[in-house]
Amino acid sequence: MSFEPNNVLITGGAGFIGANFVRHWLDTTQQGKVVVFDALTYAGNIENLAGLDKNLRYVFVRGDICDEAVVRQLLEQHRIDTIIHFAAESHVDRSILGPDDFIRTNVVGTHSLLKAAKSLWIDQKTVAAHRFHHVSTDEVYGSLGPEDEPFHEATPYAPNSPYSATKAGADHLVRAYHETYGLDTTVTNCSNNYGPYQFPEKLIPLIIINILHGKPLPVYGDGMQVRDWLHVADHCEAIALVLRHGMSGEVYNVGGNSETTNIDLVHGLCAVVDDLVTTRDELSVAFPGAPAAEGKQAKSLVRHVRDRPGHDRRYAINFAKAKRELGYCPQRDLAAGLRSTVEWYLENAQWWQALLGREYTEWVNKNY
Repeated sequence: MSFEPNNVLITGGAGFIGANFVRHWLDTTQQGKVVVFDALTYAGNIENLAGLDKNLRYVFVRGDICDEAVVRQLLEQHRIDTIIHFAAESHVDRSILGPDDFIRTNVVGTHSLLKAAKSLWIDQKTVAAHRFHHVSTDEVYGSLGPEDEPFHEATPYAPNSPYSATKAGADHLVRAYHETYGLDTTVTNCSNNYGPYQFPEKLIPLIIINILHGKPLPVYGDGMQVRDWLHVADHCEAIALVLRHGMSGEVYNVGGNSETTNIDLVHGLCAVVDDLVTTRDELSVAFPGAPAAEGKQAKSLVRHVRDRPGHDRRYAINFAKAKRELGYCPQRDLAAGLRSTVEWYLENAQWWQALLGREYTEWVNKNY
């Protein structure tokens, strides 16, 4: 049974993955409203959506997913039949320092959306068909050993950080609303994403930007933690498949088939930036602090730092179910994807430079 979304509400649509999905959805569909709902906190960047205001199908609303009344109003006003829920606090280090915001956004916020959706779609039957899609993470499954089989949809939950615990809680709420109230829900648990518009405190953009400025490249512990890396464009395509063809109440794991250690990832980024700075004279001028601009290697900047508490050793995703039932398969090779990502950050320096200063935050608060 297929479902064709019409008017969609995308929460967290000004964030990294959300903004990429908004652009993907507008590019690949021809009808229906695309309502982006985002609080524009530190990781929500209105510039991620630059240029979309020219599209008559696109609407941006600044707001908090915990405000159930506003969510209900949006669902009614725009006759929303599909919620794609990206909004979340997602940085593990921040969750260790302050779990409260993660509990509020990831658990309470998700419940707020579910309550509003149930009220309109189940109780009042305001639309003929609906779907609530929740975007989650492989971190809910905990950590794998070197020889363990990759996570699959039936892997028991074992979250090890406040972040992953709150995402696990949200996953369970979504399941409960399907089982108890009949809400049409789907969930995807994805591996580590990378690509354009990722907030600079995340590993890949942080390493790129630090290399360009000649700053230390922090690597937790021995750097041998293993992650499966998923290009955000592949993730967006997987979500679109789940929206249209996923079975109600089901969970689908989405991976990139690209396991690598953190230290190898960092060294790979160093090599790409070195090559680009060495071969493009304008980059040596724009980023004189980059080691390659002085004939040095970026990997000399690597600094091993104390490992973070509860650091999961390995994540790996078995996406056989999504491949079998939906035809999903990642299309981006990690090496090529990393190079294109580095090139994007070099070509869009103004985007991330604005985030490193106070001007961006002041501008958002004034205009939104």
